Amino acid sequence: MTKEEFKVLFDSYYDSVRSYLFYRGAEKEQASDLAQDVFLRIWEKQLDADPKTALRLLYKMAGDMFVSQYRRENLEMNYRKALKNDTADFSPEDQLRYNELNANYTKALAGLGERQRTVFLMARMDGLKYHEIAERLNLSVKAVEKRMSIALGYLKKALHE
Repeated sequence: MTKEEFKVLFDSYYDSVRSYLFYRGAEKEQASDLAQDVFLRIWEKQLDADPKTALRLLYKMAGDMFVSQYRRENLEMNYRKALKNDTADFSPEDQLRYNELNANYTKALAGLGERQRTVFLMARMDGLKYHEIAERLNLSVKAVEKRMSIALGYLKKALHE
């Protein structure tokens, strides 16, 4: 896809995609951000969007991104609620251990290779199944399983040192 073709696609459909996301329940800024993300993904993957089916493809991608973001936010909110409830009963010593473990976890995540970290976070934070991750990353399910296995092994080793 050339820059000119992409510009025509963007200019033609950006407002429609943003409105679609807004009507699905996204706030205005969120709808604008997601619409931009849809077009960014089109550009990054260099998808050739047939003008006859382009709007359907854009709506499908936008809807998938909206649902994925909603699930991620919902999962994060539930995790934070559970975390607040759990930490309320901690003794100062337990809180210190928790903070140390959390810092080690964050450090270990940063040490993971990008491929493994992406698969791990999509599975654990986004709640995606292996076949969904494989589809989104254009991989086989076996490749996703292998990356997840490497990630889990690395994290186990890094957190138990």
